[in-house]
Amino acid sequence: MEPSELSADPIRADSVTFLQSDHLILHIEFQTDPDGDMPLRMLDYWVRLRRRYRHKPLHQVVIYLRPTRSERVFQTELREEKTSHAFEVIRLWEQDPELLMSTPALLPFVVLSQIVDPEAQLRRVAQVIERIPELPIQKNVSAATAVLAGLALSDTVVEAILEE
Repeated sequence: MEPSELSADPIRADSVTFLQSDHLILHIEFQTDPDGDMPLRMLDYWVRLRRRYRHKPLHQVVIYLRPTRSERVFQTELREEKTSHAFEVIRLWEQDPELLMSTPALLPFVVLSQIVDPEAQLRRVAQVIERIPELPIQKNVSAATAVLAGLALSDTVVEAILEE
């Protein structure tokens, strides 16, 4: 095999975020649906990030947004022959909405968390968003909430609630 055959192809993902501090690289992958290639993809990202940031620890998280019964959302590692790679998985529908409500940046995820009535929860989130004092932050949180709430509710319902 020639080295050119090992070139890195682009990785396809729903949404990928890389956050860097002085001491850590955080790789977050948002997925709407289960992906059987996720463990290999996380290893691929880890290798690419390790090459670039050799002296910083890497922490990887996959956040699944939509409820599913698929076993794939429970995969937290790749094990093949002598290769092993682990990453964290968060299934948003299992998360306590009260923990998310306490941080403005997490408000967009509340409607996808462990709740019974998404419409009522979105109304509650909208009230909290209205109380954010900084207008640019308020607008960003509202826009992100609208996008993610669209995974659980119709666009018409989302718009009506967020515009109340």
